[in-house]
Amino acid sequence: MRFTRREALISAGVLASGAALAAKADQKLQDPAPNATDRKQQNTHVDEVSTGTRLACLADYETASRQRIPKMFWEFYNGAAGDELTMRWNVEAYQRMRLKPRVLVDVSALDTRVTLFGQEHAFPILLAPTAYQKLAHPEGEIATARGANTAAATMVLSTSSTTAVEDVARSAKRPLWFQLYVQRDRGFTRELVQRAEAAGCQALCLTVDTPVAGARNREDRAEFRLPSGFELPNLRGLKVDGVDVAKSGTGHLALGNSIYNAITDPSLAWKDVEWLRSFAKIPLLLKGVLNPDDADHALKSGASGLIVSNHGARNLDTVPPTIEALPLIAEQVSGRVPVLVDGGIRRGTDVLKALACGANAVLIGRPYVYGLGVAGEDGVARVVEILQREFKMAMALTGRPTIASIDRSVIWASPLGRG
Repeated sequence: MRFTRREALISAGVLASGAALAAKADQKLQDPAPNATDRKQQNTHVDEVSTGTRLACLADYETASRQRIPKMFWEFYNGAAGDELTMRWNVEAYQRMRLKPRVLVDVSALDTRVTLFGQEHAFPILLAPTAYQKLAHPEGEIATARGANTAAATMVLSTSSTTAVEDVARSAKRPLWFQLYVQRDRGFTRELVQRAEAAGCQALCLTVDTPVAGARNREDRAEFRLPSGFELPNLRGLKVDGVDVAKSGTGHLALGNSIYNAITDPSLAWKDVEWLRSFAKIPLLLKGVLNPDDADHALKSGASGLIVSNHGARNLDTVPPTIEALPLIAEQVSGRVPVLVDGGIRRGTDVLKALACGANAVLIGRPYVYGLGVAGEDGVARVVEILQREFKMAMALTGRPTIASIDRSVIWASPLGRG
């Protein structure tokens, strides 16, 4: 892959700054691990010193991270498809929904636990797969795993991570799931699944909504490229049309003058779900389901669960926000397998609304990347903990002391019959 002089200078600058941050991170690893009180004090210190203000909510972290993540990479993380209408709708749809509280309910003991595939989670909040995390912080996915440990949250690792699944698994003290892109090379795909299983991953999330990437204009305007020297270690050894996919971000780029890229297979079909199910030893979830007909087909193909997702609005613009698609999927599934949802979740009230509409759990993506960019593993932990605390508040204030008590009746119906 060839870089222009401008791109080479950008890459050199990013790597230089990353080396400086990495040196600080190495020093941190040599220091004794802080206890919970010390970490809380350090979080406050990091938030205030790096941004000049106390960061109180997820939106604050978004604002702060924009000042710390290089612009080209910020545009990658925050860009979406086309006119970015669906990305806006993902958030606005939650904001339009109104809650119907109940009073004089004993909420002195809240139970936020949820069980998925035999694994107990302290909260129904997981970390969605996001690519290229070392662009936000030099420790990348390792910092995210450590932050997830602190917040007692499950992380879903991306195929396009900048850290190998084996290395992330060694840092994870909570259940680790793996997101899979099926490659044209089915033998390589089988080996990648087996690597994830051998590393200890406890579920497989197959992305099914990306035969091609969407029209990501914001990335194009920013001339997004991975810096020279960055690698996608989960894809080591994979070559497509002579291209080394693991090197220099070639998997993200189009193959020649076409709409296809090196990291996704446009021929992926239902038979491949059945093929994966034939040898995968861990639960297989399909990520990217919006159509109820596809939900029904997924169960017939052996899927263990579904993730209602529009890929963070990064593929097809003007599809509905995920919270609007969720009730239709949940109704079709009718409790036969777990249903999760991502996209647009920025408040604890959003988590409550998603569960009320039929989700067993939610995933967040961009928000924890903001935390990663601001304060590394402490920032990831802080973002998740803020959302967890807000969720508990929402449960208490709506009179829902348990996960099982959260149902559609917590949503206030409009005079026109819409929630």
